[in-house]
Amino acid sequence: MGRFLGIDVSTTAVKALLIDETGAVRASASTPLTLSTPRPLWSEQDPAAWWQAAVASIREALRKDAGAAVDAVGLTGQMHGLVLLDASGEVLRPAILWNDQRTAEECVEIRRRLGPRLIPITGNDALTGFTAPKVLWVRRHEPGTYAKARHLLLPKDSVRYRLTGGFAMDKADASGTLLFDLAARDWSDEV
Repeated sequence: MGRFLGIDVSTTAVKALLIDETGAVRASASTPLTLSTPRPLWSEQDPAAWWQAAVASIREALRKDAGAAVDAVGLTGQMHGLVLLDASGEVLRPAILWNDQRTAEECVEIRRRLGPRLIPITGNDALTGFTAPKVLWVRRHEPGTYAKARHLLLPKDSVRYRLTGGFAMDKADASGTLLFDLAARDWSDEV
């Protein structure tokens, strides 16, 4: 009987869950994460820590359900975090998380630039937790990092990238980046 592996990259831990074809839980494991707050209102994590925690949780869950073959993997996790990678897929800086509040000025800039078009395009106002203001913050405060950035991922998508080597983001999470055109169901060139 095969197994389905669920991986959750949350803010406080990476969890792995193995269920069988009937939906019964066969094993689970959780590896805690630390949160960095280098300045007031800042919240960051090292994407390498997510990967290490994912590996540890997956190994522990598989150990508890020895001999099981994994037929499919599903991922879930914290939204809106900014993970920037260079052209070779290397992480450029710690991820700026969903609960980080440093981007108030960037939110004002987004509202000023897009005006009344912002909400019809994205379905959201510019809020500090979203990803687009974080990109602007990096451009303004870390121009060297911004210049090297070639890929933008969310936390769980950085774990997916490490698992598969492919860059991907589901549309539900993309809609929370403030970079997604809801009507077109694709990235917004205007934003």
